[in-house]
Amino acid sequence: GARRVCHSPPARHPAARHGFQNTMTSTRDQAVAARSASRQLQNLSSEKRAELLCAIADALELHEPAIMDANAEDITAAELANTDANLMNRLKMKPGKIAQLAEGARQIAGMPEPIARTLSKMEIADGLVLTQVTAPLGVLLIIFESRPDALPQIASLAIRSGNGLLLKGGKEAQRTNQALHRVIVDCFPKFGVGRDCIVLVEGREAVSDILKLNDVVDLVIPRGSNDLVSYIQNNTKIPVLGHADGVCHVLIDRDADLAMACRLAVDSKVDYPAACNALETLLVHTKHVESGAWFEQIKPALENAGVELFGGRRAAKTLSLPPCPALRHEYGRPALTVEIVDDLESAIEYIHANGSAHTDCIITDNQVTADAFLRRVDSACVFHNCSTRFSDGFRMGLGAEVGISTSRIHARGPVGVEGLLTTRWLLRGKGQYSDKDTAVAYTHKVLPTDEQWMYKAMGYVGLAVGLANAVHIGFSLYQWRKK
Repeated sequence: GARRVCHSPPARHPAARHGFQNTMTSTRDQAVAARSASRQLQNLSSEKRAELLCAIADALELHEPAIMDANAEDITAAELANTDANLMNRLKMKPGKIAQLAEGARQIAGMPEPIARTLSKMEIADGLVLTQVTAPLGVLLIIFESRPDALPQIASLAIRSGNGLLLKGGKEAQRTNQALHRVIVDCFPKFGVGRDCIVLVEGREAVSDILKLNDVVDLVIPRGSNDLVSYIQNNTKIPVLGHADGVCHVLIDRDADLAMACRLAVDSKVDYPAACNALETLLVHTKHVESGAWFEQIKPALENAGVELFGGRRAAKTLSLPPCPALRHEYGRPALTVEIVDDLESAIEYIHANGSAHTDCIITDNQVTADAFLRRVDSACVFHNCSTRFSDGFRMGLGAEVGISTSRIHARGPVGVEGLLTTRWLLRGKGQYSDKDTAVAYTHKVLPTDEQWMYKAMGYVGLAVGLANAVHIGFSLYQWRKK
């Protein structure tokens, strides 16, 4: 459809203009204000929230030069501070990134309305109807290291799902985060939503304060190093959604197409070595070592791509590789661990023992083996014959993601809009009361939801059209035979 344009940016609040929150405002006040503003967001119609996202997408593209200038300043400062190479990779916003972020916002805007969607409906008693509907979680605290592109992705998902946000980025991305935050919140007043709906938290102390606010913050999602995630999990009573490690495996099965295997292994590692969905351990079936394919095809493909190779307990000896730092190790750079496995069973056992339940992939032309791998590997994302880099909210069609969860509770894998929702129960009656269950006759009759009615109606229409066509064809054949 036609793109909506935010023609004239609204006037800026003095604090927002300078990219910081009022330092006199307590973190509790900021969290309470974010909840209040999120209710303004929830009161908007689905169409208005979609328009707001489109306005933000247009504003990101309009202000791209200023955002990229801020990012260049952050990169210069990070280089002077001898910032870790992995953080530098995450910090830099590459050409085309703003366009991708804007497209992600528009994709999220075009999604079906997520709030107040009826999940189930039941007649409890005559005239007493219970429905279960989706609802926003409330106020989210997102803490992310380096990657400033995470800010607009997370903001877009929160806006579509009606959640308030407290955002804390790494100090190395401070200027970029401020520029992005300013562009986003400047679009709010036109839609009657307070800028406090998305708060950019400044200072390390503020985060430690917010981690104590389990009565006003509903969920923490950390995006960063193992140390960051562990620190947050150990210092808050607020539920934490995320993953500490991204130790992803690729298994080159005995029946793999080796040209495909080399291509996918290289892409899984070098496309973005610092990403949590990058390959960290390559499992090679012993057949490819005995046949020489490891030395002739697989190893050269990885080394030519600049990948440094380390060996697991068996591969270090058999393939003469330097031993890996640990069997469960996330390199975050162009390096990986290689291990030899005898069969599917030993490969799955190795993944379960040394993986992080993030993303694991098998490369094979044997469908039976592939199906067994997909069924048995207990990870958030399990793939067959594709790069681990597809473990990503944008690539999976979620528009964006707030992170990738390896938790088994609430949300698992890339967390998009659906992962930022909870449910509520709505009971509509006509004066019914309990009186120790003597005044009501329970029916507990399951009722179709509006969506189920729609599908049923579509089915009836399809059936009617099919019958009409059958009658028409039958009548035509009858006429033809009479002639």
